[in-house]
Amino acid sequence: MKQYIPNLITLLNLFCGCVAILFAVKNQLDLAAAFVVLGILFDFFDGFAARLLNVSSEIGVQLDSLADMVTSGVVPGIVMYQLLSMAQVGGWNVDVFGVHSSVALLPLFGFVITLASAYRLANFNVDENQVSSFIGLPTPANTLMVLSLPLILLFQHNDTLNSIILNQWFLLGFTVLSAYLLNAKIVLFALKFKNWDFKENGVKYLFLIGSLILLLTLKYLAIPIVILLYIGLSLVSKKEGV
Repeated sequence: MKQYIPNLITLLNLFCGCVAILFAVKNQLDLAAAFVVLGILFDFFDGFAARLLNVSSEIGVQLDSLADMVTSGVVPGIVMYQLLSMAQVGGWNVDVFGVHSSVALLPLFGFVITLASAYRLANFNVDENQVSSFIGLPTPANTLMVLSLPLILLFQHNDTLNSIILNQWFLLGFTVLSAYLLNAKIVLFALKFKNWDFKENGVKYLFLIGSLILLLTLKYLAIPIVILLYIGLSLVSKKEGV
């Protein structure tokens, strides 16, 4: 019976992703973000439960990636589509089966994030080198980075930040950067602790403390900065052989 518990938690991640899609399509991006965060928590705890119960299965590995594809692949693509739609005025008028509608082509570029996420997850499943570290930005981290944009818009109340985020060129560049980071050949440390020794886990402790300080002081604006901190510390630790 215990072997099914991690898979059940993974399915809860998938459920949260499905609900997040519903809210994202309705442009209720704050609620979409809330369910994505909940899904990512389930994504963390399914692995934790598997290690705690000492169970693992190939179907669990595949199910985990399928759930991530929805929560951390489809949802950020829809969110970026919505943001690009806000930033762009006008569209392309088409007739489909006699029904006249306007289609904005530029926002569809946001789904490049979904495509890059799918490639990253497929590559992760066949790459045996990503056990104690990651190659490229994990999809949950990338999703949090994307979702930080609407949260900054809604809750930071900063006109300068809003004008930057709702600039279509910024969003297009952000989309390209997101797709690149997902599949870049950059080795990033995983937040897995074999022990609590500070010397061995110094970079991880530094990252967690720095992230907490940034979140408390900058709120949602801290999220993309935390991701950059994560990448920067990973590059420094690799260079120094930590």
